[in-house]
Amino acid sequence: MAILTGSAMLAGIMAEGQTRKPNIIFIIADDLGYGNLSCYNPASPVKTPNIDNLGKEGIRFTDFYSGNTVCAPSRCALLTGKHMGHAYIRGNSRLPLRTQDSTLAQLLQQNGYRTGMFGKWGLGEEGTTGSPEVKGFDEFFGYLNQQHAHNYYSNYLFEVKNGRMSRVEHDTTVYTQDEIMAHAVSFIRDNKDRPFFLYLPFTLPHAELAPPLADMQAFLNADGSSKSGPETPYERNGGTYRSQSQPHAALAAMIAKLDRNVGEIAALVKQLGLDDNTYIFFTSDNGPHKEGGADPEYFNSNGPLRGIKRDLYEGGIRVPMLVRAPGKVSAGQVSNIQWAFWDVLPTLTDLTHSTTLSGIDGLSYSKALNGNTPGRRHDHFYWQFNEGGLQEAVLKGDWKLIRFKRQGMPARFELYHLSADIGEVHDLAARYPRRVKELSRLMLQSKTQAEHPEFDWSAVEQ
Repeated sequence: MAILTGSAMLAGIMAEGQTRKPNIIFIIADDLGYGNLSCYNPASPVKTPNIDNLGKEGIRFTDFYSGNTVCAPSRCALLTGKHMGHAYIRGNSRLPLRTQDSTLAQLLQQNGYRTGMFGKWGLGEEGTTGSPEVKGFDEFFGYLNQQHAHNYYSNYLFEVKNGRMSRVEHDTTVYTQDEIMAHAVSFIRDNKDRPFFLYLPFTLPHAELAPPLADMQAFLNADGSSKSGPETPYERNGGTYRSQSQPHAALAAMIAKLDRNVGEIAALVKQLGLDDNTYIFFTSDNGPHKEGGADPEYFNSNGPLRGIKRDLYEGGIRVPMLVRAPGKVSAGQVSNIQWAFWDVLPTLTDLTHSTTLSGIDGLSYSKALNGNTPGRRHDHFYWQFNEGGLQEAVLKGDWKLIRFKRQGMPARFELYHLSADIGEVHDLAARYPRRVKELSRLMLQSKTQAEHPEFDWSAVEQ
């Protein structure tokens, strides 16, 4: 893929030592719903003061979108700047990124950044073209295989040392999120005197619902019963996730732990005197899940939105986005500017005066961080997902069209006017056929043939 030097980068080039490049900390929660944060949903049963504070001291976006409605393709969109009509990885799989799939980390690394990633990767395993150390990360600790990340007491952890990936012998009685946090803290301390990019794709609060008992105490009564009231135990029955007798208390503990960890990161940045030169981003990879005992209805995890993970309704793809950078991002802002995961790459290369990529879908939304209108904005947004049937969605302004297609059956369309119907309750497809036709045409224009047969869904169209 060709690399361009953008005008923003040229304008920002300074003499050596004149201006230090800003640090970037990018945190992704795993399957955290739009309504799981109290700053988006004041009625949430779990309060998230530390994450909320990122917005209070910076900006909170109400109309930000993930790359897809499941993990791997969403992360692919984030790191490569391509939406699902053009991305290489378009569904959950074990396929690695290819050599030609340049990443955000590689671009920042080439600009002198120390790059670290701690958490869940999911875009290539050891020895492949998609392994983190060949995709721009100087340091790594965590899960390569996303299925292994479903176990928080895992022996499938890897790390990069001196440019080499190796498996870690891990104490399986230790909660892996605590190990991941320890590595993140060490990385910040070790690199406080040089520009760094810290990518933190945490596994919280994805199932399994198995937090340490100490983390659950705040959500249990003195007699050990759940403060959520009578619980319906989750039984493994041979499935992926371990049993949990108090799933409501467990998920609450995981969200609270995520919030504490974010607070610890922000406090450390301030303690080390890095506050005025560090951007902290926080988001989620997709909507909330209903797996392993998770109960999005009880937690109102999608807030006012319809749908969850694996849906292209808003609840599956609209996610939180908060950005804090004292002195760079004005405090107390709330913005309804629409942007998405594939815009993160050009936005961060713009902020860091790094080279960016040609041939991507993303645009820089760096101006939006201070509530300003970006120089360029998307005409529309596009998603596709195929699991039990093909779904496609196009969002143009306030109008959203979703297409459903199963093999051997005619396509079905639903049309929503989000400014009047954020919950996607009133399907207007029959009332506005010309609008359906217009957005259907955009769907066709927004996609190319997948480059790997695993994502060739042409048979579904028959």
